[in-house]
Amino acid sequence: MPLNDLPEGCIANALSFTTPQDVGRLSVVSPIFMSAAVSDVVWERFLPRDLESILSTSPDGSRLLASAASKKELYFSLCENPVLVDNGRKSFSLEKKSGKKCCRLSARDLLITWGDAPRYWSWNSDPASRFPEVAELISVCWLEIRAKINTSMLSPTTLHTAYLVLKFSRETYCDGLDDQPVEVAMKLDGEESCTRTVSWNAERRWGQERGDGWLEIELGEFLTKEGKDEELEMRVFDSSSHWKRGLIVEGIEIRPKQGARGAGRSRMHRMEFILGVGMQKPTSF
Repeated sequence: MPLNDLPEGCIANALSFTTPQDVGRLSVVSPIFMSAAVSDVVWERFLPRDLESILSTSPDGSRLLASAASKKELYFSLCENPVLVDNGRKSFSLEKKSGKKCCRLSARDLLITWGDAPRYWSWNSDPASRFPEVAELISVCWLEIRAKINTSMLSPTTLHTAYLVLKFSRETYCDGLDDQPVEVAMKLDGEESCTRTVSWNAERRWGQERGDGWLEIELGEFLTKEGKDEELEMRVFDSSSHWKRGLIVEGIEIRPKQGARGAGRSRMHRMEFILGVGMQKPTSF
């Protein structure tokens, strides 16, 4: 059967076995793909299965679920506008190319040593932050930040990278945040801790790539497993004898590792099998 004679629903079902990026590319190849590419059948498969339970913890998320005119609109809204969930302690979004989950833990969701002592840390609003509060370091010698998250909040079978999201105060003199080593570590259930050393000063020189007014320090990588919920622990630790001040912490972001190979190619092959057509010859459509 010629491709153009296939029902649109069949094309839409086949597209749902690819990736959002593939759908965007295929929609410009043929009018039949363009029409099928807006189907809810396609975009519902790209949305996380537990999306409703995640967004139900947020008034904004519940409103988005009720107001989105289509699954495609819902998908791109979550890519471009992170939603605060878990009573505002986390933000949730999707990676546009893959539909994988991205999660940012707010500073309030972290365990900051002496974080509740006004002598050492203050909690302020910041117009550049998506959260109501960020943590600003007044002065400490022992700087330690810990965090935990269950991997059920993330996409399965995906290589992730975690980052401390931070910046340095322009109003307060920054001190003790130079070239001394900072220990960052990650650990999954039952596994040995993965530890590396970074420098505050290196991040100040090279960390301006986010484009949202914040810097980031990479804490490490980890792989989530299908059907297995694990606890991920993260730690940032600077025990140098220098007193430190002027650091502003927004939180910790966890997102799919850029450039990691996913299932996109195998999904494309699966679509070719369903349609019975080789996608390497788009001019034949």
